Amino acid sequence: MLAVHWDTIRLFLHVVAATIWVGGQITLAALVPVLRKAGSEVTKAAADGFNRIAWPAFAVLILTGVWNVIAEHDKDHGSYHTTLIVKYVVVAASGLTAYLHAQAKSKGAIAAFGALTGLTALASLFVGIMLAG
Repeated sequence: MLAVHWDTIRLFLHVVAATIWVGGQITLAALVPVLRKAGSEVTKAAADGFNRIAWPAFAVLILTGVWNVIAEHDKDHGSYHTTLIVKYVVVAASGLTAYLHAQAKSKGAIAAFGALTGLTALASLFVGIMLAG
């Protein structure tokens, strides 16, 4: 069996947090139409429940992302550096749009920020895979 190193733990924590942040958004988006039929309070309760685990997962993503940058500092040049900046931008957009989605009051704003949150979370995942690859 391969040995477990700090790199293994760092990447494991980052992937678990990404699974919650990104996968949870996809799952909740798929459930919203069904939950709405049960009542708006059910949809809100599900969103509130998700937020209780999503935001801590986002914090873990930020912390392990910083750890990743420190651990991989020797790669931080040229196209890797440019890709890393893109990753910073889409992560910030993902957090900001998620916050705005949670604060939105109108159906249009909720839908728009929800869609943007999902797109930026997926973009962040994609760019992260580019950096890891």
